[in-house]
Amino acid sequence: MSLFNVFEIAGSSLSAQSTRLNTTASNLANAESISSSRDQTYRARYPVFSTAMNQALEARETPGVNVLGIVESTAPLQVEYHPEHPLANEDGNIFMPNVNPIEEMANMISASRSYQSSVEVLNTSKQLLIRTLSLGQ
Repeated sequence: MSLFNVFEIAGSSLSAQSTRLNTTASNLANAESISSSRDQTYRARYPVFSTAMNQALEARETPGVNVLGIVESTAPLQVEYHPEHPLANEDGNIFMPNVNPIEEMANMISASRSYQSSVEVLNTSKQLLIRTLSLGQ
């Protein structure tokens, strides 16, 4: 594996953490939304990651992080009895998302730090390449 592959690996990490930050931001933005039915209620979404190390080495490709997709949480929705609310159903219930803002903030901090770490890897690799090239001068 050459030093240039480090850029591809760190780039795949940046892309994956960017997806994670976007889904977390979406979850936080919809945390207080209200609906009158279970089917229309927002559900928390989370990205699913996969490392591509073994498959990449067998195919002689650059390993990295793959985003397999985004899944919805299976946690139960919050149901509250508010018959006076304009969005209440015939039973007087309103439905709120299964988003835990504290958990989402922890996810956002973790994704942000992972993103920062990947940026540091890119900067360090760039400096190493520049110093290596300057050895011949």
